[in-house]
Amino acid sequence: MSTEALEKMLAKGVDNALLRFGLGKGYLDAGDNSLAAQHLQCCVQFDPQYSAAWKLLGKALLAAEQPLAARQAWEQGMAAAHARGDKQAEKEMTVFLRKLAKQHPAD
Repeated sequence: MSTEALEKMLAKGVDNALLRFGLGKGYLDAGDNSLAAQHLQCCVQFDPQYSAAWKLLGKALLAAEQPLAARQAWEQGMAAAHARGDKQAEKEMTVFLRKLAKQHPAD
């Protein structure tokens, strides 16, 4: 579903984690990192255990040149993934954090 269609749903009053995840992913794919981060932040507020949303939120924040916020998102995402037993997401975010530490050692 396009971000335009998802935005129309949001405008009609539909608002939930899945809709926000779709909007966040759509905007991230389109290169609108700040808007992606806003929607993904709403997504994890709806469902703090949504590890895939935390993973994308970190990517969006890093792409928006917010490495500290990206680190925080991935750390929270790792905790959520661990709590849910989502080993793949936990492993991916561990790798992202290692790369981030190498690229931004002072942050």
